[in-house]
Amino acid sequence: MFNHLYQDKRVLLTGHTGFKGSWLAEWLLTLGAEVTGLALPPPTEPALFNQLGLAQRLRHLTGDIRDLATVRAALAAARPHYVFHLAAQPLVRLAYEQPVETYATNVLGTVNVLEAVRLAKQPCTVIAITTDKCYENREWVHSYREEDPLGGHDPYSSSKGAAELVIQAYRRSYFSLPPEATPGSGIRLASARAGNVIGGGDWASDRIVPDCIRALSRGETIPVRNKIATRPWQHVLEPLSGYLWLGAALAADVRPPGSSPLASAFNFGPALTSNRTVAELVLEILKHWPGHWADHSDPRAVHEARLLNLATDKAFHLLNWEPVWDFEHTLAQTVGWYRSCLANPAEARALTARQISEFTAAAKTLGLLWTS
Repeated sequence: MFNHLYQDKRVLLTGHTGFKGSWLAEWLLTLGAEVTGLALPPPTEPALFNQLGLAQRLRHLTGDIRDLATVRAALAAARPHYVFHLAAQPLVRLAYEQPVETYATNVLGTVNVLEAVRLAKQPCTVIAITTDKCYENREWVHSYREEDPLGGHDPYSSSKGAAELVIQAYRRSYFSLPPEATPGSGIRLASARAGNVIGGGDWASDRIVPDCIRALSRGETIPVRNKIATRPWQHVLEPLSGYLWLGAALAADVRPPGSSPLASAFNFGPALTSNRTVAELVLEILKHWPGHWADHSDPRAVHEARLLNLATDKAFHLLNWEPVWDFEHTLAQTVGWYRSCLANPAEARALTARQISEFTAAAKTLGLLWTS
């Protein structure tokens, strides 16, 4: 289905210079899509975007989604069949320091992307990406479902909850009518909420896996600031497979946009056994790259959620989607990517392509529809 539905299709991908965006761009190019990316310059050095040589392999547009004219120009250039909106300010602790920029990017940026789609009046399928942190976190042990209340204790989480409300409002107000009712309104819109995404090529500061890799590569002790926090850890390819399959399935749905259950919010999280503490994550990393870690917990630190996990039965029942790699294999693949790339930086693209191929093959053995 991927090959049939993305081959030679035009895709606008916002946030393509980031960690997840670079992986998605690579996968879309593998599928034969014609990709236009809109984003600010890569946020880190090194950056996976540069390591994969993506600027030379797709239409690379530099711009800020906080500017509607910029987004409209990118949309006009791309003339997309699909829009994947990933551009965001993705760091919880940075959002405490830069709340205005975070809300402007995550909320108004989402408004601008959807408004540009609305004004273009060209039918397309839009997948808007938010996060598992968009829910009003009650610190309870059971998983959050798509119908649970949105919210957020901190600026980042609440900005993503607000983005989900924007997506919902645009879907109900503009993208729910069949094309014959409102010319140009054949636009299908869904949102996707993923867990804590890890994988090779994430070089961001203040994230546990890149922090581990930096410390280990320097022979230093890993500083761990929140060892008891539990997160739904998943390899980056897990949610990306969900985004791609949701987009493909929604585009192929013959029902009017307003009547399709696929035009809605979806969780893409790992198996329950992958909900582990930060300390467990670090210990698993150390199995593949020996070293040491130290507890740097600070009782005065800004608030971060302690318990968080996602229910994915909706994606299972409506999309036949489920996670592929377990916690241990995810960490083995992640650390393996970093160790190989640090030893030979020129291998980044081949490593990434190989992991996409291995992930797809593993999904095929599970009989998942997106591999058919």
